[in-house]
Amino acid sequence: MYKNTIIVSGILILAVLLNACSTPATAQDVQPSQRTLSVNGTGKTYLSPDIAYLMVGVHTEGTDAAEVVASNSSKTQQVKDVLLNYGIEPLDIQTTNFSIWPNQQYDQNGSVSGIIYMVDNTLRVTLRDPSQIGDVLTSVIDAGANRIESVQFDVADKSAALTEARKAALEDAEYQASELAEAVGLTLGEIQSISTFTGGYPTPLFEGRGGGGANIMADAPVPISAGQMIVTVEVSVIYIIE
Repeated sequence: MYKNTIIVSGILILAVLLNACSTPATAQDVQPSQRTLSVNGTGKTYLSPDIAYLMVGVHTEGTDAAEVVASNSSKTQQVKDVLLNYGIEPLDIQTTNFSIWPNQQYDQNGSVSGIIYMVDNTLRVTLRDPSQIGDVLTSVIDAGANRIESVQFDVADKSAALTEARKAALEDAEYQASELAEAVGLTLGEIQSISTFTGGYPTPLFEGRGGGGANIMADAPVPISAGQMIVTVEVSVIYIIE
């Protein structure tokens, strides 16, 4: 008798659960999907660079490794002295590369005829007065630098420019969204999400390995133009539409 009661109770519970699961949902239970509009906005700020970065190098060659290193060191020190004379702080002069390697020489029969040792010493210079850049390049070339690997311009503090560019990007996104919503007869609602991307930082004015500086006339200031720097901010905004 006890077992039969348990079985009957179990059947009743199962029947109730099946009935609940099979009950059709009412219209109030179904939530309509939320409609959204996604747009991308762009904001730009134009700045005048107030800082420059130079990659200046000394390249020497010779058959005696010690003599080549000594010659390179002497010329590099002369370049450093010139930089210091322009008021550039020692902390703004950084060695980024020093290398020495043998370069085998071959005769017309393809046999090794000797070895030429090559030495490179490269300095990264932070110039906090970009107006000096032409005179500085001319002077370091006169002092022995024969590799100008790159010149870059930048703005030391871009925080205000970024704020302005973000505001412009959001205004651009809002304008586009309002225009699109109005065109199709919809009402623009609240912002659902915002994502940003920042770009537009300066690229080297010229770069590459080789004796770039050796080809610059050292009897007159090197003509360098800082131009303008563009800070670009892009935003992706999703609006709720009604």
